[in-house]
Amino acid sequence: MGPHIRHIQRVHVQRVQRVRYVRHCRTALVAALASVLLTPVPAVAATAASPRIPAGATTRRVPADTADWTDWTDRHPRPGAAAHHASSADPTDTVTCQAPHAPDLATRLAQDIQAALSGRDGTVSVAVQDDSGLTCARASERQYDSASVVKVLIMEGLLRRAEELGRRLSPWEETNVRPMIVSSDNDSAARLWADLGRTYLNDFLTRVRTTATLLGPDRYWGLTRTTATDQLRLLDVLTNAQSFLRTRAYGLKLLSEVRADQRWGVPAGMPQALTAHVKNGWLPRATHGWRVHSIGAFTGEGRNYRIVVLSHDNPTMAYGVRTIEAIAQAVHRGLGQGRGLGRDLTPETSISEESDGSAPYEPLPGWDEPEPDATP
Repeated sequence: MGPHIRHIQRVHVQRVQRVRYVRHCRTALVAALASVLLTPVPAVAATAASPRIPAGATTRRVPADTADWTDWTDRHPRPGAAAHHASSADPTDTVTCQAPHAPDLATRLAQDIQAALSGRDGTVSVAVQDDSGLTCARASERQYDSASVVKVLIMEGLLRRAEELGRRLSPWEETNVRPMIVSSDNDSAARLWADLGRTYLNDFLTRVRTTATLLGPDRYWGLTRTTATDQLRLLDVLTNAQSFLRTRAYGLKLLSEVRADQRWGVPAGMPQALTAHVKNGWLPRATHGWRVHSIGAFTGEGRNYRIVVLSHDNPTMAYGVRTIEAIAQAVHRGLGQGRGLGRDLTPETSISEESDGSAPYEPLPGWDEPEPDATP
């Protein structure tokens, strides 16, 4: 055998060995990735109720500020629709602020909120209102599953009914309304939802002049569909001195006592001298990913303003919380009037990745398929 032939054989053997080595590395890498991805990460903080999420479906933690949303949506496509991105060219996703007596502040605040959303993905709606007449909005008429923020509506309806009957809350009502708000207890919410009834709650929504809030079907109060604009109207019932709700101070007090691990979101960056009255919702479902909502009223030192941020299509709860808190910091900075920022971002280790349990994970036939009144 000549030298030329032996050289060709050696080259062929080396090529075969390289191919086998590459295949071996690929196999090992795939196995390692599968092991990591299939291992669920336990929740860090306790939440309101036991989650109803299929094992491994939404419990994998993605770093809040580094989540590769494009990669996540490629691997978890929403049936029948594409993910909505904050950077979308949709004109409704433009932040607009108005302040007749402070046009420069309105312009600056709109820019700051838009900057806070820069690079953030998902579907996000914002509504802000200050007692001086300033308002801000971004896609504020888009509908979302309410998750646990609907508990503010239930509380207000309960207070109003007692007023109409000329009495205080009964011991049974007090026993249920406090845990429903302070610790987001779902059993209490279910009892009050059934006790008030759909007819009364719909009448109450008419009284508040909401335009796009649709009560969830049957016992599914967490599937109530709502908008940022309507949530702002419901907060106004509690903060407006001319409100028809005479016992609004009691409702504000409960919202100011929400337990510490459920006070993330819109309080981020709030001035130290103000009091936060807050209610949040955190719900993953088979479509639209995580719903992460935060609504709050801020009072003190003659100040009174409200912030509502609703979102879905979040890959994790922590990602949604980070988006909301970036927006909140921009608003507090603009409206704080130099009073100083006292509330920083919530540590990621304090953010649970468990559902608030307010609605089922799976689509509800006849409600989710299709969604006749919801904006996809």
